[in-house]
Amino acid sequence: MNIHHKTTIFSRIFNEKNFKKYGLSVGLVILVFFGFFFIWLSTIELPNLNNFENRVVSESTKIYDRTGKVVLFDVHGNVRRTVIPLDQISDYVKWATIAIEDQNFYNHHGVEPKAILRAILTNLKDGNLLSGQGGSTITQQVIKNALLTSDKTISRKIKEWVLAPRLEAKMTKDQILELYLNEVPYGGTVYGVQEAARRFFGKDAKDLSIVESAYIAALPQAPTYYSPYGSHKDALEKRKNKVLKEMYDLNFITKSEYDSAVKTKVEFQKQEDYGIKAPHFVMYIREQLEEKYGADVIEKGGLKIITTLDWELQQDAEEVVKKWAFINKEKFDAENAALVTVDPNTGQVLTMVGSRDYFDKDIDGNFNIATALRQPGSSIKPIIYAEAFNKGYRPETVVFDLPTEFSTTCYSGGNCYRPQNYDNKFRGPLSLRDALAQSLNIPSVKVLYLAGIEESLTLAKQMGLETLTNAKQYGLTLVLGGGEVRPVDMASAYAVFAADGVKHPTTGILRVEDNDGKVMEEYQNKEYRVLPEQTARLISSVLSDNIARTPSYGSNSPLYFGDIDVAAKTGTTNDYRDTWIVGYTPNLSVAAWAGNNDNRSIAKSQTAGFVIAPMWNEFMQKAIAKYPASNFIDPTPIDPNLKPVLRGIWENPEGVHEILHWVKTSDPLGAIPSSPASDPQYILWEEPIQKWLNGENFDSSSTPQSSNFKINSPESGKSYSTSSEIFVSVNITGSILTSGKVYLNGKEIGEINPETRTYSFVPNGEPAAKIGKNEIKVEATDTNGGSFSDTVLFTIN
Repeated sequence: MNIHHKTTIFSRIFNEKNFKKYGLSVGLVILVFFGFFFIWLSTIELPNLNNFENRVVSESTKIYDRTGKVVLFDVHGNVRRTVIPLDQISDYVKWATIAIEDQNFYNHHGVEPKAILRAILTNLKDGNLLSGQGGSTITQQVIKNALLTSDKTISRKIKEWVLAPRLEAKMTKDQILELYLNEVPYGGTVYGVQEAARRFFGKDAKDLSIVESAYIAALPQAPTYYSPYGSHKDALEKRKNKVLKEMYDLNFITKSEYDSAVKTKVEFQKQEDYGIKAPHFVMYIREQLEEKYGADVIEKGGLKIITTLDWELQQDAEEVVKKWAFINKEKFDAENAALVTVDPNTGQVLTMVGSRDYFDKDIDGNFNIATALRQPGSSIKPIIYAEAFNKGYRPETVVFDLPTEFSTTCYSGGNCYRPQNYDNKFRGPLSLRDALAQSLNIPSVKVLYLAGIEESLTLAKQMGLETLTNAKQYGLTLVLGGGEVRPVDMASAYAVFAADGVKHPTTGILRVEDNDGKVMEEYQNKEYRVLPEQTARLISSVLSDNIARTPSYGSNSPLYFGDIDVAAKTGTTNDYRDTWIVGYTPNLSVAAWAGNNDNRSIAKSQTAGFVIAPMWNEFMQKAIAKYPASNFIDPTPIDPNLKPVLRGIWENPEGVHEILHWVKTSDPLGAIPSSPASDPQYILWEEPIQKWLNGENFDSSSTPQSSNFKINSPESGKSYSTSSEIFVSVNITGSILTSGKVYLNGKEIGEINPETRTYSFVPNGEPAAKIGKNEIKVEATDTNGGSFSDTVLFTIN
């Protein structure tokens, strides 16, 4: 922009024409403003610098469980501080501290006007005058730590500005630096450089090396975030390297010293247990609080933090995780595990276990897997299927599980993409219910294409998986776990299914009180709908269908809880580095992970069903005992007027085709496409079907001559009232149904409609029905002359 054309408020007011008109008024306003400012400034009480013993005593901040009775952590408890003179502190520490905190320390008189102005402008740009950069010199920080509160107020900053030059007039620079290095917090209960040196490196402050000093100087800005025992070691490394670069730029160290320090690997001391309970969760909460209120307030503000943690359930979780992590270490070389529990109806975190043992140095146990990014494998699939159900597809809808090439450029020299199922088998026509319940990859990739990659990714983010980035990065691999997610977010995402499609943002805090008991923040139940009720109920129906998953998991797997409704989905990455299971009841959502922190693959190439599911099952048993599970609400029955292919009728007089022959992905409920081959995936999906129909035996489970028949509804073990309409729905693959007789407790009551494959009745209008256990049996025939039957037991009450 041409500077001569730039117009400001001041130029408009103070031009020659307006000056006489407005100048006097503006001048009076300015005089009045500064008059009031100096009057207010004169009322501020300043601490007495004559006696440094008259300093504000820091009060302990305590973090509690959800009852407010169990102290999980006393942030300021057992404060460790050893005061030493400046000549017993390594020069490297002094230089590192000055380089990163206050480069002009030995030249200014307590405050840096330029730094203050820069900080004010930056903070105003960010929308908050009191957050972000503080522009504080080391002298100001000594004033704040020794004499003032940690509140972020304008008056406190002004006190710093006024008192800092006075302190510099009374004390030498070295005395001030000595005070700073003996007062500054370095994380947890560690205060002062001597205690930090002993805590982190097992040596005195005078013996610290260049790189150790850089680590020490890196911590005070955010001690919890940068903690070498936390989940942000990469950030600590970057800040340490920044300290070293500043030291080199200021000629505090030579080029060779800088190069050597950057390359040097430092071993930190093993972390001790200072009576902390649920340490991964505590650090998760503390980091959030420090980001919001500042480290000083959390260290010294005397706050009372009531969290969402259920301490009794947390102890169960820690015990189960530790037990199974060691079992899996011996059986599968999967030495670590994590588990998170979320209440679906509130979003509150009830348990968080980030490793088998927070204090286990052999596995970096302090690293919190519960909040770390890992690939989810097939545990992401239910979210993709949910988007497909949103668009009108149904669990009864059939796609073909046959070897399929999905890359449209493969045959022209481009990249190819031909995923395999976990067992390298192909099953031919398969319902979406069976495909999801058995975690089959080829049908799931087709479901992602039908649902839409962009739309599926949008839904995933709405459900809480915000770490997933752009669709182009993943493509069709998204449904097989191509992105990275956090276990705490997976528990929260599945909680949407448990809550009938309603999202409750994840939270770990119920209430924060200041040292006077004033509530600073309090949990508010915020919720919004992410999924239609019907979609959530369809997913819950599929994921709790023990019959549908039996071919992959067996009838009595760790996913099965008898008469209790529990939905679950496992996930295993292709390289066997991550094994997952996420499951839920209407009252609990639990995500569990097993593997190794160093990303090595587990031994024997075992899937999640063997590695992580037993651990998850044992915890779920304990959790359900404390939070009894109600039953899922059944989805509404399938609409008999729905397009046949969406109801699972994949063969008709026109022949056998894949679903793209009958639907447009942009409008699956609309008319049959007039030119289905215009879809870029159509030919790729059709080719294997024609080979299959011509008798090419991909494997014994996919031959078209072999028909499979089963009752989909009513579900085994379900309860129905006497006045409810019970739908009898059947599915047949490999042929076409011609007839089906329905028997209730041995008495024929009707026939299946061959087109809709359904029949319905109301118990109080059917004499054969009885209170208690009932049996439905269907005897059917198909176009190949085959005879079939299936039986289901259910309850009428």
